[in-house]
Amino acid sequence: MQPKAIWALIITGAAGFMAALDNLVVTTALPSIREDLGGALEDLEWTVNAYTLTFAVLLMFGAALGDRFGRRKLFVTGLVIFTAASAAAALAPGIEALIAARAVQGVGAAITMPLSLTLLTAAVPADRRGLAYGIKGAVDGLAVAGGPLIGGTLTEHISWQWIFWLNVPLGLALIPLARLRLDESRAENARLDLPGTLLVSGGLFGVVYGLVNAHAHGWTSPRVLTALIAGGVLIGGFIGHGIRAERPMLPMRLFKNRAFAGVNAASVFMFLGMFGSIFLLSQFLQNVLGYSPTEAGLRMLPWTGMPMIAAPLSGYLADRIGSRPVVVTSLALQALGLAHFALVMGPDVSYAAQLPGLIVSGIGMGLFFAPAAKLVMSSVRPAEQGMASGANNALREVGGALGIAVLASLFSAQGGYGSPQRFLDGLTPALWAGAAAVALGALTATLIPSRPAPARAAAPSTAGAP
Repeated sequence: MQPKAIWALIITGAAGFMAALDNLVVTTALPSIREDLGGALEDLEWTVNAYTLTFAVLLMFGAALGDRFGRRKLFVTGLVIFTAASAAAALAPGIEALIAARAVQGVGAAITMPLSLTLLTAAVPADRRGLAYGIKGAVDGLAVAGGPLIGGTLTEHISWQWIFWLNVPLGLALIPLARLRLDESRAENARLDLPGTLLVSGGLFGVVYGLVNAHAHGWTSPRVLTALIAGGVLIGGFIGHGIRAERPMLPMRLFKNRAFAGVNAASVFMFLGMFGSIFLLSQFLQNVLGYSPTEAGLRMLPWTGMPMIAAPLSGYLADRIGSRPVVVTSLALQALGLAHFALVMGPDVSYAAQLPGLIVSGIGMGLFFAPAAKLVMSSVRPAEQGMASGANNALREVGGALGIAVLASLFSAQGGYGSPQRFLDGLTPALWAGAAAVALGALTATLIPSRPAPARAAAPSTAGAP
């Protein structure tokens, strides 16, 4: 690859690593955060979901801002916000301040993440994009799965605050590099869709808020029912807006393309099962098996390390045999790994018994990212790639937020933190639900055409970015 493409891969890969890392870096630090700052289960959920939720609901808006005002400019702006919010999270005096800082982190990541894929696509020749997506997928996958290890090591040997301080020097290094080494670009006739942003933001917040609070207040409580119903209505309004509006942030016509619809649905199911399971498994290793944060992270290393091997291979395989079979295989393996965990879990389960599930889950995760990105970017026109990248990343994060909320609700309904057996009573059905969600994603992915064609050109009035 040319130097320009290599620099784009390094910068966008590093930025993506930071954003993906902070999805789950707090998981092995949760017991220490709870001990230091206090908080109930729903507060711990919000330390994760405050990030994933703002990340999810603003991703498409972040992509639209880049298309309208300049992708490199907004990419740098997102890095500045993310870096500053990371410092604020490290300095948080209480659980409420930490949750607020995590929400602002999500805003910065929502601007940076979709633009990283668009900037990389523009810098890399078409015949090398499978390789580039594979390398970036390896980095993103390592960050997502490596979060528990990095978070656990820093928490045990320094303090949990350093899981956030880690971002500061990296962000400060990337800001000038991005300004110097990335080319500026915009989408023609781009404009912002404020009504669409308000509808999807309010809708997703309502649904996730209702799910997170259901186990504390009851599914039939006015607070939970109001949040779920209002959220559902607003999401319905967003879908209607995407059908009727002249230039919405996410045109629903894109979902007429089976490849785009299929890979996005599969992404939601994948992240729902994976995020929710890791959220609970990382606590199981510490609260039930008695491992330290570092020991818990190390024991998840087969899961965290496999994406480094499998993700570049998946990019190569996607170029050779097509993306659909690789995506289906990755999801089937991830579902199999989670089902294995559900079968072997016990209060004194050995590491050897867990190891097959860790390895299979790691391979499945690593195989997913590159072919999924290739399907998304190849199923739309070049002018819509920023929008498509934002939508795919948003739906992944929605899946992650829903996964933590849904699986934690199942955990609380069937078990809790009172004793090892009570923890297992809640963990086992939650893991089965996670495995079922990912298996459903594999079935959905089989509907993706073997040779997806790009979306047809729209009318002139809708040809631009959102």
